[in-house]
Amino acid sequence: MNPIHPSTDTAPASCCDHSTNAHSHDHPAAPGYRLYVPAFLSLVMLILGLAWDFWIHPGFFEGAFRVGWYVLAYLPVGVPVLKEAGEALGEGSFFNEFTLMVVATLGAFAIGEYPEGVAVMLFYSVGELFQGAAVRRAKSNISALLDVRPKEVSRLRNGTYEKVAPEMVKIGDQVQVLAGQQVPLDGLLVTRESFFNTAALTGESRPQRIAENEKVLAGMLNEGNAVEMKVAALYQDSALARILEMVQHATARKSKTELLIRKFARIYTPIVFFLAVALVVVPYWVAADYDFRDWLYRALVFLVISCPCALVISIPLGYFGGIGAASRHGILFKGANFLDLITRVNTVVMDKTGTLTKGVFEVQSVRLAQAREGKFDETTLLALVAAVEQNSTHPIARALVNAATTDLSSWRVTGVEELAGRGLQAVVSHAEWLPGGAAVVAGNSRLLDELGIPYEQSINEQVESLVLVAVDAQYAGYVVVADATKADAMQAVTALKAQGIQTVMLSGDKQSIVQKTARELGLHQAVGELLPEGKVAELSRLKANPRNVVAFVGDGINDAPVLAYSDLGIAMGGIGSDVAIETADVVIQTDQPGKINTAIRIGKTTRSVVLQNIGLAFGVKAIVLLLGAGGVATMWEAVFADVGVALLAILNAVRILRMDFDGQAAGIGFRKRDTPV
Repeated sequence: MNPIHPSTDTAPASCCDHSTNAHSHDHPAAPGYRLYVPAFLSLVMLILGLAWDFWIHPGFFEGAFRVGWYVLAYLPVGVPVLKEAGEALGEGSFFNEFTLMVVATLGAFAIGEYPEGVAVMLFYSVGELFQGAAVRRAKSNISALLDVRPKEVSRLRNGTYEKVAPEMVKIGDQVQVLAGQQVPLDGLLVTRESFFNTAALTGESRPQRIAENEKVLAGMLNEGNAVEMKVAALYQDSALARILEMVQHATARKSKTELLIRKFARIYTPIVFFLAVALVVVPYWVAADYDFRDWLYRALVFLVISCPCALVISIPLGYFGGIGAASRHGILFKGANFLDLITRVNTVVMDKTGTLTKGVFEVQSVRLAQAREGKFDETTLLALVAAVEQNSTHPIARALVNAATTDLSSWRVTGVEELAGRGLQAVVSHAEWLPGGAAVVAGNSRLLDELGIPYEQSINEQVESLVLVAVDAQYAGYVVVADATKADAMQAVTALKAQGIQTVMLSGDKQSIVQKTARELGLHQAVGELLPEGKVAELSRLKANPRNVVAFVGDGINDAPVLAYSDLGIAMGGIGSDVAIETADVVIQTDQPGKINTAIRIGKTTRSVVLQNIGLAFGVKAIVLLLGAGGVATMWEAVFADVGVALLAILNAVRILRMDFDGQAAGIGFRKRDTPV
């Protein structure tokens, strides 16, 4: 049947960029307990040394033995940092975190403050261990969420199924997925149908019915009977593999805030280094009772405090936490910079079909002609049309068949003739309704006009797709078929408007349908009948205003150009095309428009946490720097200002992973999850 229907930046590593530091990120490859052995040895030796120094006072703990003891306590935690400092110097980088730590701790040894020298390096190493554990936890959360692919696949070979690694399966191979098993690869279902849990991909727990020759994606859980499927993509090219890779490498694209801090650190570090030197030299000319040892100690304290470790550890981790939290909610940010950018979006432009609407036709209503009232009811008329359409593959025909609640096998249909672009006609009989058989026509108004069958002319004013029905050349009624809006579309638009965000819809659909949908949802603007270049032109008009930061949300291949042209491209990934998903900056796996607001809340919360960390680090450091320069703060306060603040900032950053951002319809509120991450 063919009635008229709607158409459808990366920055160089800084002194504290631990992503390239062997001593901090080689850890995951080693057994867990080995990570903590050096710090544990240093801690035990430091505690014994302090006990002997201040409480027990044994006779042997003095002179060379005492110095040697503290040197041995220093080496397990100090050697990795000394190595990093040497490598950095070999690359021409003197002003870095490792050099500062080495200078400060060796300087403490030089002035006889052995316990404090060990303590500074020990607590720094403990901070590194905490940082590594936090990053590993965040990565494991993301990996556990997405990397659910089976390790073995049942592949059909010579009439029997054999167990092989998924990497060995080729395109076109047939594989078997038993009930309760994960789908290993992307493919097409060979079995008639089954139900699949798509939570791993979309976050949606309700099983999805997938029929023969329809696409099945890696990561889905088969909740029906055993099924066979024909592989359509290699293991490394599956939808799930691309998603996993995208998330795990998302932090490679750094946010502007993060880059700003790194640039600042490269300027900040040499400034504080020379200030520390000046703190030793200048008082010689101005202080009446100059004591070199005292001013050197102050300078060393100043150096330890000034290290920007807390900033450059916690800020990237904050963005990583935001990306991880988004993944838990079925939202994939392709870079930390997009977490920043989404907080500045003030105009959201959306496609209609597949974005705000379901992208599938559904029967909205059935209307009987007055002359036929009493002979047919709405259910019978729908069954009559569905019987005629049941062998058609047209989307509207599928909608009619799916909506029919009567057994279609009770209708006998013969002589079906398809009239291209207009509809179908056939001879239909039914034991109760049409015992003698009747000529049935189902199509658009053009078909009835051609056949000279009169009908209600007001029908032509309808904006939806209509299937008009005539029985024995007499108009019997019509069925309204339309693309229904998604369940949360209105809530999503309302939440966006509540945040002061302008909402716009651009669609290739008929202008009348676009305007009707826009009125139903309460959109600010809507334009229909647009080709891809037309959407780009409309987006250019919006971007001509320099105050507008525009996000475009779409799902089709025709949306790829405007997704790329927008300030922030958001793809509906569940039913979206691969081209749209690859082009977009953010992918919403659940196909829910409401997730746009969730993404904005995650971005705003992440930015808030990052700014909190910046304020915490600078505030504490500024206070202790002044105290250290004045001789009030000791090396212990310096340790807290550096490592302690870093740990607090890390704890603040990783808490993003425990937040639930779906708890409110608007704003940036959140609630903690009931279950641990």
